Amino acid sequence: MGYGSRAEIARLGKVGGIVLDGVDLTDVSRRIPVTPDLAERMVIDGRPVDPPPGLVLILNKPLGMTCSHKEDGALVYDVLPDRWRRRDPSISTIGRLDKQTSGLLLLTDDGDLLHRVISPKRHVAKVYHATLARPLVGTEGALFASGTLVLEGEDKPLAPAVLEPITATEARLTVTEGRYHQVRRMFAAVGNHVEALHRERLGGLALPADLEPGAWRRATEAEVAAIFA
Repeated sequence: MGYGSRAEIARLGKVGGIVLDGVDLTDVSRRIPVTPDLAERMVIDGRPVDPPPGLVLILNKPLGMTCSHKEDGALVYDVLPDRWRRRDPSISTIGRLDKQTSGLLLLTDDGDLLHRVISPKRHVAKVYHATLARPLVGTEGALFASGTLVLEGEDKPLAPAVLEPITATEARLTVTEGRYHQVRRMFAAVGNHVEALHRERLGGLALPADLEPGAWRRATEAEVAAIFA
């Protein structure tokens, strides 16, 4: 779970830094089952132990952060506790938002959940709020919904998407695919340019209104289920 090497954990135990069921755990050779209630029973350095594998996080991704483990600059993983980078299995984003896209982003160490969400067979809808450089002309919605639009450099048409105009230069777009820079390229295909892009929803899960940019929290079981609702 990333707290340290065997030697580091041994030193922590010897100085009373690990408490299990109210008692100092100095014998760090003991094997402790990682059960769902462990966070209620174990304290490390004065804080409840981290959640076990099966972790799902909701992040309000701010602009300027990259969904990568390796690229230069600010990464979405930077907002998490540093030790979480050492968890095994590792935490990964469920899909990606590019550096200049903000909004709802999920992270997990549950590989099965990750693949279920991004699988093309699931058709999990992704809803974006786009601010455009030029006014809509009125024909974009029909084209996006037709299932015939082919993006530049590709030969397979996009799945039908739903466009909901908000103002002359703002629209809500719902897509069920996750192609590279898809929303930006869709508007580029109709002669427009996306100046700002924000993801509001993933499946039936909306970005919590109380989650400020850069803030995150654990998703509840109900919220995870809502993705597929």
